[in-house]
Amino acid sequence: MPGRIQSIERAAAILRVLAGGTRGLSLAEISRSLELPKGTTLGILRTLQHVGFVEQDDETGHYQLGGGVLRLGSRYLDGNELRTRALNWADALAGRSRESVRIGTLHEQQVLVVHHVFRPDDSRQILEVGSLLPLHATALGKALLAFDPHALPEYVRDQSELPGFTKRTLTEVADLEADLSRARIGGWAAEIEELVEGEVSIAAPIRDRRGTAVGSIGIRGAIERLCDGRKPHMEQVSYVRDAARAISRELGAGPW
Repeated sequence: MPGRIQSIERAAAILRVLAGGTRGLSLAEISRSLELPKGTTLGILRTLQHVGFVEQDDETGHYQLGGGVLRLGSRYLDGNELRTRALNWADALAGRSRESVRIGTLHEQQVLVVHHVFRPDDSRQILEVGSLLPLHATALGKALLAFDPHALPEYVRDQSELPGFTKRTLTEVADLEADLSRARIGGWAAEIEELVEGEVSIAAPIRDRRGTAVGSIGIRGAIERLCDGRKPHMEQVSYVRDAARAISRELGAGPW
């Protein structure tokens, strides 16, 4: 059986030390606390800083936990508590909108569908729980990109063009950024025939007690049902936003 990897154990120890502090810690304090040479400690800190798990204050030089660790903590919630807290609200949204409802979270630069409620009619439908969807071509994904400040830079890094699925998919990063800016202003996101021709989806972010977007909830259906021309019906938008706010309150988010 393979043995433990010392460098990973030391990195984990550094993260625990930083998590236990109420303020940033200096290199000397971290090194002394763990009884590690300063050179070794500095090398690990720089690696953790590179991947976003540690941040360094420009003025004091002290180290603290970075946004990457906070997002990992949020993702722990996603597949378990998020789905549990959202069940009733997702059912209610399906009833009000008369459309299918999906809840998604960010997973390896895609949207992972963690809950799916069928459209309340007699049509044949396929359960989508566990499906992975593109972030830039779905309303669920856009809601995550728009309201997670770290998600978009990571998603578009090293990409000059985004994959296209229909002639309406936003493949230019600048166009996507403009669309996400509108989503942030309005508090909701939409995609109109960007993933599948003839289909539309509307979504809004789900936040936790820190105000972090830990997921999104949305409806999906035919363009003739959900749109007036090429604009989503605002009544449907209000249903989605009401559901997102309700689930967010269940997770401890304040009023917003």
